[in-house]
Parts: sequence; C-alpha cells; structure tokens
Amino acid sequence: MAKDKNTAKKKTEPLPKIQFPHLSYDADYATILGVTFAVGLIFAAILLGQSNANFFNVPALLIVLLGTIAATAISFTSEELNKAGNVIGNSLIRKVFSPGDLSITLLDLSTVARKRGILSLVNYERQMVKGSFMSRAMQMVVDGMAPEKIEELLSNEIELMAERHMRSATITRRAAEVAPAMGLIGTLVGLVQMLADLENPETIGPAMAVALLTTFYGAILGTIIMAPLAIKLEKNSTDEILVYKLIALTAVAIARQDNPRHIEMLLNSELPPSERIAYFD
Repeated sequence: MAKDKNTAKKKTEPLPKIQFPHLSYDADYATILGVTFAVGLIFAAILLGQSNANFFNVPALLIVLLGTIAATAISFTSEELNKAGNVIGNSLIRKVFSPGDLSITLLDLSTVARKRGILSLVNYERQMVKGSFMSRAMQMVVDGMAPEKIEELLSNEIELMAERHMRSATITRRAAEVAPAMGLIGTLVGLVQMLADLENPETIGPAMAVALLTTFYGAILGTIIMAPLAIKLEKNSTDEILVYKLIALTAVAIARQDNPRHIEMLLNSELPPSERIAYFD
C-alpha cells in the first residue's frame, strides 16, 4: 500500500522548469565597423591629400555597381539572387543561439525524457519557437519516429540549409571577383574616349583621372566589401550548422533512450573548447 502511494506521488510531481535559450538579435559590429573604418581611411586619405582631384564620378560608379550586379546575375537565377540578398542582410543583424546555453537546455530535455518518459516533452512545446528546427526535431521524438528516420530527416534538412548558405557565399564571392574586372572595363572605356579626343591636350588629364576612378571603385567594392562579406557568410553558416547539429544529435539520442551523461559527451565532442559544458559535475 505504501508503495502505491509513493508511486502516485511520483506521478503527480510537477515537471521541472527548463530555461530555454532565446534567439537574440546580434548586430555584427565587427563587419559594420570594419567596413566603415576601411572606407573611412580611404576618404581620410583623399581629404588630406594635397590635390584638387574629384573622386566622385557618376558614370564610373554606375559602370562598377550596375555592371557587377548584371555580370553576377548572369551566373545565377533570380531566386538564388533574392535568397542571397536576404542572407546578406541577415548577416549584419542575425539571430543567434549560444551553443553552450543551448546544450544545457538540450540536456535538461534529455534528463526529463529519461526520468518521465519521452511523452513528457509535450509539456515544453509552448516554450519552443513554433516551427523552429528544435520544435520539429522534438516533435519527431514525441511522435515515436525511429531514431534512424529522425537522423535521416534532420541531416537532410541541415544539408539543404548549408547548401543554401554556401550558394549565397558563392554569389557574394563571384561579385567580389567581378567588381575589379568591371572597374578595368570602365577604365578601358574611359581610355578609348580620351584617345578619341587627343587634339585637345587640356582634356587628357581629367579624362585619365575619370578612367582610373572605375578601377578605384571596383577595387573598393570587391576587396573591401564583397570578399570579406563572403567569408563572413561562410562563418555564420558554420555557426548555425553547429546549433542544428546539436539539436539533431540530442533528438536522435533521446529517441534511442541514451543516458544523458552519454548525450553530454556527444554534445561536448561537437562544441568548441570554450563552449564545452560540465552538466553533471
């Protein structure tokens, strides 16, 4: 009789509260300040230089900007370019999880599932971001899907996301290659126009300066803006893939009913040294 009372008491114990990490909007100040500082140095050098040269020329600017966009667009579809634009915009102010905090939450979920059963995870659905990768992964676990099937579906989703991100980085890297070339094309256009008017020596100097401005604009756009941005997109993609891998790994382990201590070791094997956790110590 006493055993039955203890069992009933255990069943009515409230589920432990789990602190879910919230998506935070992280402004990438390194990118913003880096671009601002680099361009600012160039403008400072122009302003401090002992010259009356005009470094602003609309036709040269249009050749580089519109030419780079047009040449890049030839290599990709409009849908890919649209997605790349969204990814680039999100790279400056992006939603991020802390891998360490997320790992602790995942271990909390695995501990509850181990002690109370997998169906107990239903009680935490409202705390998860609706439609998020974590929500979908845990829903597969609660639905009783086989661990192998969960791993297959989540791995496919991660691969597709990584492919989208890499395509955006590829588009940005392509633009970085095209921009200096468009600058050279603009310079050639300017030189042809200059040579066509050699009878007037007074126009040669200004015309040459305008011709070189396109190379100047192309170098700035390709070297200072687009190339570093492509590297940043790849870095952001790697960070997001890590978060998705941690969630997928935990979901599969819970479905297999692995011991939470084993799950902790699996998570730490994926986490960078600075983010590793000691949940059971």
